[in-house]
Amino acid sequence: MKVFVAFEGVCESFDIFPGQTVKDAKQMIKDFFHIQLSDDKHGRRYLELTYAGGVLRDEWVLTDAGVTLCSTIKCAIKDEEKPSLYVYNAVTCEKVPIMGNVHLFTGRVSKLKSLVSMKCGFPVSVFCLRTLEGKEMYDCNSLSDYKLELGSVLRLDVWDGWKELLAACVLGHKENVQRYLSKNKTILRYQQRVALYIAAHFGHLKMADWLQKKGVRADEAIGPHPYREWCCESDHPDTGKCAIHAAAEAGQILLIKAFIARNVLCLECQTPFGQTPLRICIHQGHKDCVLYLIMKMWSVVSYPKISLPMNIYIKVKRWLFMAQKKIFKTKRWGPQFKTRVGDPFVVDGFTEPKMTTKSLHNLHQQKWKKVIRNYNSSLSHRSQAFANAVLALQPMIQKEKTPTPSRFPPLIKTAENPAKNRFEIEWESMDNIHNNTWNAQIPLPPITSTSSNRPLNLTMPHATLLLNSSLESFSRHHGRTPRQNAIYFLSLASAFKEKPWLQQLDMARMLAKKTIYQQ
Repeated sequence: MKVFVAFEGVCESFDIFPGQTVKDAKQMIKDFFHIQLSDDKHGRRYLELTYAGGVLRDEWVLTDAGVTLCSTIKCAIKDEEKPSLYVYNAVTCEKVPIMGNVHLFTGRVSKLKSLVSMKCGFPVSVFCLRTLEGKEMYDCNSLSDYKLELGSVLRLDVWDGWKELLAACVLGHKENVQRYLSKNKTILRYQQRVALYIAAHFGHLKMADWLQKKGVRADEAIGPHPYREWCCESDHPDTGKCAIHAAAEAGQILLIKAFIARNVLCLECQTPFGQTPLRICIHQGHKDCVLYLIMKMWSVVSYPKISLPMNIYIKVKRWLFMAQKKIFKTKRWGPQFKTRVGDPFVVDGFTEPKMTTKSLHNLHQQKWKKVIRNYNSSLSHRSQAFANAVLALQPMIQKEKTPTPSRFPPLIKTAENPAKNRFEIEWESMDNIHNNTWNAQIPLPPITSTSSNRPLNLTMPHATLLLNSSLESFSRHHGRTPRQNAIYFLSLASAFKEKPWLQQLDMARMLAKKTIYQQ
């Protein structure tokens, strides 16, 4: 079957055999016209065949694609530039391509972070970049310092415990965002600004409206994380960007209208480089946003007796806002959301990295493991101290097996109980020692009548009998009254001098409770 191929103003005929694919036809055309194709790290140059307005794929058979006898196929050479780098987003699990030339590798990491921020919609103060070997990339360094090649893959990591929050912000789930917000007021305000920035980038109108009702301003800079607030002089300049700038970069005209309708100062809000939303929209080529911003800038604000141009109105509005802000700082109304002494801080290269994209589940799991580890170590320390206390009391027990009545009056006469073994006799003599030693040092409630210790609701006769029988059975089987038992365990707990008195009381209560359960 003979078909015609049109290439750069020339039309040549080719014989196509049944079952021949588009890939085979491309090879014939390449050999006939001596076309040089390439496919390397920098880019790809390839042939594209179109028939009846559609692009033919390599695996298709020409006859099955509808190519008939004497049909004309159009051939063209396409140049495709490959991304210089790929960034794996650990939050969304997506691989973001970063386009650029060789000059990108001679620039700094801060420039690359700006490009990544525009691609993924995250503020630069939320994430960090790492190589596949786990080496963190700092803003002041050059990309060439990390020996990156064309097509290398980097990893984007966010603050620990923020993965669920940022994922909810990307999807625009207001309820999940509210669920994962921090309880710390300083971090909460920062997270709300970040959520508004991401909502402006992705166009989540409802979530942006909810955050603005919470008091977040679209012309308020994102700023650094509270952990890095003390070193803001060396931070990335894009930390001064606002939510209105993110909406202008992404061309979200609905968000731009909503921000300006709530706060007209967003029209003249500038980045650290002096760019207004209008300049950003012109640079990005968002025609609808440019027309709307120009219309708002040249509009007039009318009052009953005066009309002001928009630029004069914005200046007056900004002057009033600065005056209110100064009064607020002077009188200190409301809470001050600033870092204080004792708050955590991060020093690049020195402190433990806190940007590893750990989820909240992993953080809570590590926290509980640490608590359990400390609890086990404290238990072992307590058991060792208890054993040392018992060993220290053993010489006293052996020495005072027959105490004199003047110093240690016996609570229970051993002669009346000849069936007791040596172990029970030693414990009883130990009770005598502790009763006389600690009785003056440990304050206990005064002895009252039995009726006053009963609960108020025990009005039935069998309830009183049950309570008295329980106390008698405890005294009979244990050899001590409840008061003597309390004195004994308080004396044991007092051996832990490093513990406060309330903790000693809790230890004595726990030991007494275990003794009752064992009986």
